[in-house]
Amino acid sequence: MLPWSHELAGRLHRETIDSALLRGNPLGDPHERPLWVYTPPGYESGAARYPVIYVIQGYTGHIGMWANRTPFRQPFIETADQVFARGEAPDCILVYVDAWTAYGGSQFVDSVGTGPYHSYLCDEVVPWVDARYRTIPAPESRAISGKSSGGFGAMITPMLRPDLFGALATHAGDALYEYLYLNEFAKVTRALRDYDHDIQNWWSDFRGRTAFTAENDSLLVLVLGCAAAFSPAEDGTPQLPFDPRSGQLIPDLWEKWLAWDPIRMIDRYADALRSQKAIWIDAGTRDEWFLDLGAEAFRAGLERIGVPSDRIHFELFPAGHGGIDYRYPQAVTWLAHRLSSANG
Repeated sequence: MLPWSHELAGRLHRETIDSALLRGNPLGDPHERPLWVYTPPGYESGAARYPVIYVIQGYTGHIGMWANRTPFRQPFIETADQVFARGEAPDCILVYVDAWTAYGGSQFVDSVGTGPYHSYLCDEVVPWVDARYRTIPAPESRAISGKSSGGFGAMITPMLRPDLFGALATHAGDALYEYLYLNEFAKVTRALRDYDHDIQNWWSDFRGRTAFTAENDSLLVLVLGCAAAFSPAEDGTPQLPFDPRSGQLIPDLWEKWLAWDPIRMIDRYADALRSQKAIWIDAGTRDEWFLDLGAEAFRAGLERIGVPSDRIHFELFPAGHGGIDYRYPQAVTWLAHRLSSANG
């Protein structure tokens, strides 16, 4: 594997979107955001319209990381391009969306703690792309894909907006919160002993030094960011759903987190899920957050509410949570074959 980039068969357009919705967001994050749009080979010389797959990232992921190159692997931008260059799937437009916040992520929900990132994606990014690129602006021709927190976003967005998204792929997506989060809350409680049991004390320390130089930084930033997304106070202050000294759950706040568990959302959004043309679900069998169990539960819930099995791809494979980027182009290929093209 060559360690440097090569020319794409398609083209990556590095755009900037000026978001009205993100102006004045609670964290003071930029309202002008990068947006990368990939067009497949032949787009520039033709007039055809294309299905679209939106790509969103995991927690602490930002758009520039799609270009990261690791030893013996190509970045997803290149492996996705090869899907279309080799004729392995019908051509699609791919849209790489940035939803970074000062806390490292938004969970792709609207929150007074972070900002209206769900609305940004659905009500600004999608129309912006449709207005500037030759898309097929219909849910049966539009999918969303992501890993980890991005996989969570890929699960919930079509539930909330089936009028926009008619297919999804979730790679180790956040789900089944009792296994995903409860053990992490216990670890956070222990870690906060060094900060007088106050996560804001840790946050102040974190911002004043080189990031991720303390043992529990990754865990603390995740839980802080999720608290900002799922259980903020009315003024936007993140509220932990557990006592920071004992770790005991605070039921009212924990219920706010559970309301966003995709497994618990299935029955509320059953009609939206039944409307999906294609649902890809996968995870590693050694996932550190037990998201393989969440994947199993999501598949079981879909089958229970009557989503036809031929619309679901489910797969567990030997892996942990990291290093599964090679799965992304596989899902792109599968989705591309199932999205409606201009020719039907």
